[in-house]
Amino acid sequence: MTNREELLIDGQWRKPKSTERLSVISASTEEVIGSVSDAGGEDVDAAVTAARRSFDEGTWRRLGVDERAEILERALQILEPKLDEVANVVTSEMGLPTSIAQVQIPSALGTARFFIDVAKNEPIAELRPGQTTAAVVKEPVGVVASIAPWNGPFNMAVNKITAPLVAGCSVVFKPAAETPLDVFYYAEALAEAGVPAGVFNLITGHRDTGRALVNHPGVDKVSFTGSTVAGREIGEVCGRSFKRMQLELGGKSAAIILEDADIPTTMQGLAVGSFFNTGQVCAAYSRVLVPRTRYDEIVDALVATAESFVVGDPFDPATTMGPLVSQQQRERVEGYISIGVDEGAKILTGGGRPAGLDRGWFVQPTVFGSADNSMRICQEEIFGPVTTVMTYDNLEEAIAIANDSDYGLHGAVFTADDEAALRVAQAVRTGTFSVNSFNYNTEAPFGGVKCSGVGRDTGREGLTAYYELKTINLTPGMERLFS
Repeated sequence: MTNREELLIDGQWRKPKSTERLSVISASTEEVIGSVSDAGGEDVDAAVTAARRSFDEGTWRRLGVDERAEILERALQILEPKLDEVANVVTSEMGLPTSIAQVQIPSALGTARFFIDVAKNEPIAELRPGQTTAAVVKEPVGVVASIAPWNGPFNMAVNKITAPLVAGCSVVFKPAAETPLDVFYYAEALAEAGVPAGVFNLITGHRDTGRALVNHPGVDKVSFTGSTVAGREIGEVCGRSFKRMQLELGGKSAAIILEDADIPTTMQGLAVGSFFNTGQVCAAYSRVLVPRTRYDEIVDALVATAESFVVGDPFDPATTMGPLVSQQQRERVEGYISIGVDEGAKILTGGGRPAGLDRGWFVQPTVFGSADNSMRICQEEIFGPVTTVMTYDNLEEAIAIANDSDYGLHGAVFTADDEAALRVAQAVRTGTFSVNSFNYNTEAPFGGVKCSGVGRDTGREGLTAYYELKTINLTPGMERLFS
């Protein structure tokens, strides 16, 4: 049992003003494994006030980037020996199989170091000639409210904390209510490494805590990853006060399989793309578009792929698919499965709860056939191990179906024809696209168009998003100050 009684505010672990608590429940056993504070408005105000003061009056933003990088690298070194423990916490919180967590969690440090390296090599000022010479200067955006999702809690926390910190911002971070325990390890490492008081603040809580944070007038930018519903609310708040925002939201990504696609390669991509993390991935391939002439062959292979997953105890090394994160999420997924049946789609495999798993929020990997893109299961994000198969007669129709969505986060094409692959990649309206695979390249920008969000979270762009540009028009001779 892990009970975190305090919040990190202004460099100190403080008892919250709020007496409300949030229980953390194991996704695989349904047992309470810990608790955290459900921070209230006073706690949020204290955290933002500390961040505001540290940004406006403190030293962090005024340090050279190399000095900030040195402190953050020290924090990563402090954290490194504890990664196995962090992985176990994530497995307990959300049910990510330990065989995956033990690989995925360490990768977060690689992404953090990428941001640090980019910051050290990113020019902070650029001279531009014109009627007068101007210096275009990058400055940290200010106080950042970072709010992370539950489906990749630790990795997302490290991303959303490291990038703004190395850019010189001050941060108030709130993890998801379902998965709040793992980020405490990074918070402790940052404090031990010497991040100044108020520069990084950690609060925990439910949606009202997040709303108070987003609405706080001391926040300059909101970085949020989560549902499109929540993102729309955040966007409205930020729009009213012109706060900067970075929103990575939902998806309904289509994988287009062409006539010449290799079945083993395609199934390898769909196994990850449609079912990784029990389908709780915003970029998941939840729509599979197949040529009518190859429907039976591809469906048989996809059903076999879905049925090959070992669903069970996430701490068992043999398990390849764990539970959904919560009872609420399982009810949502099961609700959509019922909707699909009512709409006339056919369950080809799965559709229920696995036998012998009476505890934990497990759902079978599910494949729907005989689907139509107008169905709710093809238009609305399910966020579970459910994918739908639709047919098309020509490539133009396939592209039109892929684009017939409110979302535009990810997509894929499977083909042996490189020119056809590029044509499809350019024609589908998404922020990210993969060829013959499911890829998440953290050194390239990731994000979406349409209702899938605003801005990019990874790559060089994931760092520069935390800068504001200032143009300083110079008088002759001042150029030497920027050499």
